[in-house]
Amino acid sequence: MSSEVERSETSERASGADAGDYGTLYVVGIGPGLPGGMTQRAKDVVRTADCVVASNLYQEFLRRDGTLPPEDADERPEQEVVRSTMGRQVELAREAFERVRDGEDVAHVSGGDPNVYGKSDLVYLMAEEDEAYDVPIEIVPGVTAALGGAANLGAPLSNDFCTVSLSEKWRGWAEIEEKLRAAAISGFVVVLYNCWRDYERAVGVLREERADDVPAAIVNDAGRGDAGRNVEGETHTVTTLGEVADHDEKVGGMGTSIFVGNHETEVWTNDHRDHLVTPRGGRDVEDF
Repeated sequence: MSSEVERSETSERASGADAGDYGTLYVVGIGPGLPGGMTQRAKDVVRTADCVVASNLYQEFLRRDGTLPPEDADERPEQEVVRSTMGRQVELAREAFERVRDGEDVAHVSGGDPNVYGKSDLVYLMAEEDEAYDVPIEIVPGVTAALGGAANLGAPLSNDFCTVSLSEKWRGWAEIEEKLRAAAISGFVVVLYNCWRDYERAVGVLREERADDVPAAIVNDAGRGDAGRNVEGETHTVTTLGEVADHDEKVGGMGTSIFVGNHETEVWTNDHRDHLVTPRGGRDVEDF
């Protein structure tokens, strides 16, 4: 990262405008699915931003309850909605910096939470690349898929847990495998993201260090109802680590998370359905 002196000099050169005339670049986590799962802060930022950058899918979600107006509506004509795609992230970040310098508030939408495999790191990388130290940046948190999926399942994350992405775009498989093995040995409940890649391989590594009969679950499109990528809509399947791969048809792709319990995780059943529960450990009712 640049030195404080370099940053100061860059900020002075960046624009003749008074910093008080700047807008703010918000990286907004909208939760795992539909607008009902958003924080009020996220909803307010998206509704009032001068420019909203969001993929087609997220635009559709945000229009469901009026967080964004209908595509053909005259409501909020002063608000511009820009389509985000994977191939335009760098270009859109640079455009956002200029909009903020021109006094606009920009909401850059990220699914889940921006800090959990989301878009916050890109914004900071681009700010460093372009020496955009003058641009105000605020991260607006959201509910990540691990938490949204856990809510569907009951209480699987009530003790220590970790998330591991199976995407090899920035990390090689050797590093992913090392993390999986360490997590399994350490007793963490593990939540796998990006299960469209090598999930069976990942499950195989976990099975080498953890018993096949520990509870596990496959969650699709948590919080999205019938609006997600999975043709069956929002689903969760309770199984065991040893049998996860037997439910291959339930692993739907980008919207899928796989939860793998530890030796304390149990399947708890009431009159309605099965739940996964990982106790906090060493406590009973009297301890409360």
